[in-house]
Amino acid sequence: MPTTHPEQPLGSLPAVRSQRTAFFAAAGLLVAGEAVFWLMLAAVQTNSGLALVDGGVHDALVAGRTPVATAILAAVSTVTSPTWMAVIGGMLAFGWAVRKREIWRPALLLGAMAATFGASTLIKHQIARARPSAADFLMGPDDALSFPSGHTFGTGVFLLVLVYLLMGRGGVRTVRRSTAVLAFSGAALGTLLVAFSRLYLGYHWLTDVVASLGLAVAVTGLVVLVDGLRDARKAVPAA
Repeated sequence: MPTTHPEQPLGSLPAVRSQRTAFFAAAGLLVAGEAVFWLMLAAVQTNSGLALVDGGVHDALVAGRTPVATAILAAVSTVTSPTWMAVIGGMLAFGWAVRKREIWRPALLLGAMAATFGASTLIKHQIARARPSAADFLMGPDDALSFPSGHTFGTGVFLLVLVYLLMGRGGVRTVRRSTAVLAFSGAALGTLLVAFSRLYLGYHWLTDVVASLGLAVAVTGLVVLVDGLRDARKAVPAA
């Protein structure tokens, strides 16, 4: 008697492969981001590695300041402050939920930003690293701690997670590969610009912003993983 097998739904195999790829990508982002963060933390605590050039980079940027660069980077830093990012993220998520009539993706964006703020605050108080000299600050006093950079961490998570949520869901890409590459490249460049602004304006050391870049990548990986797991669970009954 011939054995029958249930037919695979059209397109199900590519979707499974895409989800599997997303899980591997999430794991890679988590591991890479965490590795960068812990390497920077070790360098700061032992005054070795990249921490050895913190002072030199800071002094070079302070010496090379110009009025035009200062005006542009001060504006960038102001708009990407944790307070403004919370306002922008909240308004965007609310508008997204109302316009698209969905909760998951806006909630995922807000959750990632809230986790970023909590993690940044906790790490700052645990490490308790002092900022560079207040005499070099270009935007007034700031008595907050230095490691990691909240501006860089928050902006990186906002931009990278937003692009991921707009480009696809559960690892299934909804736009062309070239479009996705350009979008993620733009998010990365925007994050690097914010990181540079914090160095230029005198509020952070190089290791502060590099650690924040690693944390932003790690949180993005976590978002990809959570989103992929949700879509995989939703697909089980249909299978």
